Amino acid sequence: MPVIEYEGMKIKVDDEGYLEKFEDWNEKVACALAEKEGISKTCPLTKEKMDILKFMREFYKEHKAFPILRALCINVHQPASCAYTEFPNPSVAWKIAGLPKPTPEVYSYFGV
Repeated sequence: MPVIEYEGMKIKVDDEGYLEKFEDWNEKVACALAEKEGISKTCPLTKEKMDILKFMREFYKEHKAFPILRALCINVHQPASCAYTEFPNPSVAWKIAGLPKPTPEVYSYFGV
């Protein structure tokens, strides 16, 4: 099992870089995952990005699904295209949010 080392932490991920345990996520872990994905060279992530990630996590925790992107933006009080503006590839946002590897249906929803 691969490990990402970041600011003295060891973060366990699977072979594709998805966080092994949902409950291991925090803002520092998000920074490490974002850096690994080439999203952010410095942390903290912007407030807008972090709000999106936190909402995705809460929604997933409650519904075991990805939120409708327009609803995501409304709930974090950002413009309707916020998800694509902040994360052009939603599957990368999914990974940085520490969610489990998406199913083929989720990839289909993302259009990737």
